Amino acid sequence: MIIDKIKKVNKIEEKPIKNDEASEKMIGKWVKCNNCKEIIYKEELHKNLSVCPNCGKHFRLSSRRRIKQIADEGTFKEIGADILTKDPLNFEGYLKKVELLKEKTKIQEAVKCGKCKINGEEAVLAVMDGNFLMGSMGSAVGERITLAIETAIKNQLPIIIFCVSGGARMQEGIISLMQMAKTSAAIAKLDEQGLLYISVLTDPTTGGVTASFASLGDIILAEPEALIGFAGPRVIEQTIGQKLPEGFQKSEFLLEHGFIDKIVERKDMKETISKIIKMHKKVS
Repeated sequence: MIIDKIKKVNKIEEKPIKNDEASEKMIGKWVKCNNCKEIIYKEELHKNLSVCPNCGKHFRLSSRRRIKQIADEGTFKEIGADILTKDPLNFEGYLKKVELLKEKTKIQEAVKCGKCKINGEEAVLAVMDGNFLMGSMGSAVGERITLAIETAIKNQLPIIIFCVSGGARMQEGIISLMQMAKTSAAIAKLDEQGLLYISVLTDPTTGGVTASFASLGDIILAEPEALIGFAGPRVIEQTIGQKLPEGFQKSEFLLEHGFIDKIVERKDMKETISKIIKMHKKVS
């Protein structure tokens, strides 16, 4: 039925296409929302900042699209692009997997950092990308984020970090866990300078990222329905042997219990961030 519906809207090319190829071609233009189950035209979803026009479900964004949305056009200047993944434990297949992901995602690491302007306000912006090893934090990610924080200190600028992560990168063992301490120490130095740090939690933000820099923002924002926590809900339920409350670890639950400051819809995120920066400038 879905294919019939699609065929009515889209003209199939005159060139002969096998039935299975035609199905793939048409279905590739649509996506199903896993919240409201509606079928959405991909182009419409893209124009709506990857937010379902029917129910408001926020789909995940790549770092490239997030930067395009938040930074003023042409102002983003990347830093730390030469900091790349290492394989300190000679973990079997790790570097091969990283190279395949680089080719597939067209990015070099799970975070992209740089200086930019946000509605005319200068800032340092770091954006994690869940498409690259689920945004896991290894030595390169930790070093890039630390460099971004140090750049903010050097230039006396606010820093905004968009978080999305499955946690520490297991292929780097204890070295990945050390990034929690390193990034947290850098945030402490930023705080000593009285500089603003806005942390934005997106779906999902978990593990070592939640337990370090993601939770240290002066202002902590979150997107609607984002999963935020340390261990996942299934792991917690198995550990404590109890059923968790409805919506546990969702951003709405965390707002209600004082863990975050505000839930902001994606379309309002840039304006909200720039307003916070301007307010901080007035009182600092």
